[in-house]
Amino acid sequence: MSVSAPADTQPIPFPRKTRAEELRLQLADEIVRGVLAPGSSLDETTIANRFNVSRTPVREALRLLGASGLVEVRAHRAAVVARPSAAQLEGMFEVMAELEALCAGLAAERMNSAERRSLEDIHDELRVMIQSGDPQRYHEVNEAFHNCIYNGAHNTYLAEITLATRGRVQPFRRAQFRILGRLAKSHFEHDRVVQAILRGEHDIAASAMYAHIVTVREEYLHYTETI
Repeated sequence: MSVSAPADTQPIPFPRKTRAEELRLQLADEIVRGVLAPGSSLDETTIANRFNVSRTPVREALRLLGASGLVEVRAHRAAVVARPSAAQLEGMFEVMAELEALCAGLAAERMNSAERRSLEDIHDELRVMIQSGDPQRYHEVNEAFHNCIYNGAHNTYLAEITLATRGRVQPFRRAQFRILGRLAKSHFEHDRVVQAILRGEHDIAASAMYAHIVTVREEYLHYTETI
């Protein structure tokens, strides 16, 4: 039996990236690509000078990287580059797949007409961007695509915990867009989700989204074998 959306549900606010978040993404890219090797020291002053910022956003960025398992933050000592174990990464993606599937299933039941149009517009924008082959820009719009689905689920708590989990998995999700042909494949996977949501098919939307996240994990693992 389907559950209707709460009458007073408001759109979930997705804040703009802070400087600390931007630093986190830049450093995460370098770690995932192997530019910053495991065991490398991450001195706050050196990083602050490099990016022309104070140590405060650097410290926060390193804390956020620690939550993803990319960095080991040590008391009274410089942080060092780490890499989550295979088991840790598997656990994060497992939870991410379940949460995203839940969001997609509820969105299929609860999205209103305006939200469905917005989802289609973002989906079309991603299709156009495949031709440019810009993984950074695709990643940014891809976030908006998933945010739209979180909002469409009309469950504030679910959106919050899904976003928190995505924050930990994000560097690994982002890295797989560098694989040749991945943008087109990602859009094809999205299309299955979008069509199911537009038809109001809860189970199919959830299944398609779950499969999408599983593929993201597999593509990331393939990417790590090539760097």
